[in-house]
Amino acid sequence: MKRTLVVVACLLLSACGSSTGDSGSKLKMGIAVANISLNFAHEMVEGAQSAAEHEGGVDFKAVGPPNTDGPAEQQLFTNLTQTNPDGVVLENLDPPIFTRPAAQAIDKGVPVVALDTSPSDGSKITCYVGNDNYDLGVQLATELLKRLPPSPSGSVVVGVPNPGTPVLDSRAKGIKDTLNQKAPGITVLGPFQTYSDPNQNYGAWAALVHANSSALAFLGVGDADSYDLAKIKQTEKGKYLVAGADVDAKTLQGVKDGLDFVTIDPEHFLKGYVVTALLIRSVKEKKPLPQGWLRMPGLVVDSSNIDRVIQRQTSPQAAYEFYKPEIDKILADPQSYLKPMAEAR
Repeated sequence: MKRTLVVVACLLLSACGSSTGDSGSKLKMGIAVANISLNFAHEMVEGAQSAAEHEGGVDFKAVGPPNTDGPAEQQLFTNLTQTNPDGVVLENLDPPIFTRPAAQAIDKGVPVVALDTSPSDGSKITCYVGNDNYDLGVQLATELLKRLPPSPSGSVVVGVPNPGTPVLDSRAKGIKDTLNQKAPGITVLGPFQTYSDPNQNYGAWAALVHANSSALAFLGVGDADSYDLAKIKQTEKGKYLVAGADVDAKTLQGVKDGLDFVTIDPEHFLKGYVVTALLIRSVKEKKPLPQGWLRMPGLVVDSSNIDRVIQRQTSPQAAYEFYKPEIDKILADPQSYLKPMAEAR
């Protein structure tokens, strides 16, 4: 069920396939991620590496710090644009500190595309592939309401691992707005900081659960939130509902065991694959990238599809086979998925 996570600062892939360019040399490209040891980034890397392998003719390098560390990733990204200047995919959790490095790389002729977090003004990045994170929050809140009695009354506690991170804040806002609109009897508490480090995350949630023992539910928006809440519910035999996001193996087991009532899957492998394939094709064909926000779907994972998703997670090949119909559809007509960059959330 569980793919092995590679907890290192740098992964290297020499993609198979025909060589490119008049000299026969391969393109040197890569991806930078915020935390290469967490599942969300690992999946994006696997999707990107799979695309590079399938497109062929690319030496593809993945970099990222072993812990969430914006300045450390910034340095790795800058180094990557120098060593792999034919194109770089940038995923990060702190867009403002990447504004200048991205703009400098683009000024030097390095194509840079944004993944998962929309680029800041001034970065000169014009192509972004990511979810509608507000809508992912709406989905989570909607799934909660399906499992509560009509006209519910009580509190729901919301947690965010890294407050100030746009994608996570958008998910929390989607949860809060939906509950306020559809269930006025519910009081939303938070969002509270729950931290991305699993140990800190567990401690933060344990404190929140103990302080709000009568709450209807506890909802997180990150991957550690999901599996730590499941563990707390199991340990304390909680009657409250818990759920979060992403598809870490422990989270999927939590859904399988009925601890997490759902998890919201941002489909990170799919995003990593699509953005990398678009970048490689743009460089090879000397054609412009799609301009704007390429809005990607998300998936509600519950008891109805948990077994299929667990099978998908067994290997990059299994993930590719799961997503291939959607990959083919998006790459055949990326324009139909485009929205203005300013609407990204």
